[in-house]
Amino acid sequence: MKNKSILFNANNTLSIDSKIANTFAILIGSLLIGILAQISIPIPFSPVPITGQTIGVVLVGGVLGSKRGTISIICYLLEGSFGLPVFANMKAGAHVLIGPTGGYLWGFIVAAFLIGYLKEKGFVNSPLNCFISCFISTTTILLIGAFYLSILTGDFSKGMNLGLYPFLVGDIIKSFICAILLLGSNKFSS
Repeated sequence: MKNKSILFNANNTLSIDSKIANTFAILIGSLLIGILAQISIPIPFSPVPITGQTIGVVLVGGVLGSKRGTISIICYLLEGSFGLPVFANMKAGAHVLIGPTGGYLWGFIVAAFLIGYLKEKGFVNSPLNCFISCFISTTTILLIGAFYLSILTGDFSKGMNLGLYPFLVGDIIKSFICAILLLGSNKFSS
């Protein structure tokens, strides 16, 4: 029996099996987040840097949807925990998932699912709703990360001061960028 995963159809165009296409999209999503993680700006008073990961997470979840987007994030976390240097500043290893930035990394799963779900329900079709959806998703990452940081420091207020408040303005900007890109991808895919 021949493998008919990749072939040319009657119109002489390339046809790729949906399982292969989905796997490819999921892996490209995790690659995108790994690349954007390397855009990293340290903050002197916080163990958490500003990174491009958040943009990647929202885009991956928004473009791939709740299921494939979440799987892509899980792949990203597994890649990093197994030693690929995909986390911010080329870090790798399971210890990163339980370090100061661990809560944010785990929050990626929730955020990707959330933005994907909101898109599937048609909530990201208008510019305002798309921005709100992106901001809810990025804020979810911040809240989970800051709460985890509070546990690590043993001080809720310190966790919020180091891991939430300094990042809110940046997340508004990131949400605006994500909304523009997601709205553009909606028009491109239509």
